[in-house]
Amino acid sequence: MDAFAQAISGTGLSRTIAQVTWIIPWLQTFHIVALALVFGSVFMMSARILGLTGTSQTMTQTVRRYVPWVWIGTAFLAVTGGLLVIGEPVRSLVNVFFWTKMSLLVVVLGLTAAFQTSLRRDPAFWEDLDWRGPVRFVTIAGLAAWIGIIVMGRFIAYVDNFIY
Repeated sequence: MDAFAQAISGTGLSRTIAQVTWIIPWLQTFHIVALALVFGSVFMMSARILGLTGTSQTMTQTVRRYVPWVWIGTAFLAVTGGLLVIGEPVRSLVNVFFWTKMSLLVVVLGLTAAFQTSLRRDPAFWEDLDWRGPVRFVTIAGLAAWIGIIVMGRFIAYVDNFIY
């Protein structure tokens, strides 16, 4: 992975992103705003699943309100995150926190897609939440994974303080 990261850092795009002083701070800002949008939307859907809020709406109504923001925010995260990796490939691609973040991201996006698909197939299933035990566990685990993504993203910059 080190050689791949070095190869990326030699590209014109990588050098431009790294050398123009305002690009990385703006990319990071947009990345954080997109993450807030996604996490806020996931949190609201999770709170509905847990029965903490929004119980006057059906699960379908809640999902229709928030899921589009999850996917729009995820698209922005992919673009800004990809450009951040291109701008600082060695910092990211050989970093344990980066790969932990990416692994957690695969898990939570899979959970979101599975939830969305399940809700489309059987909306009534999600309205009867008397069986909440397993769903509560998965919902809380999903929120914990999102918090892990946020923490791992922050720790990327400080890997040397933890590892070396």
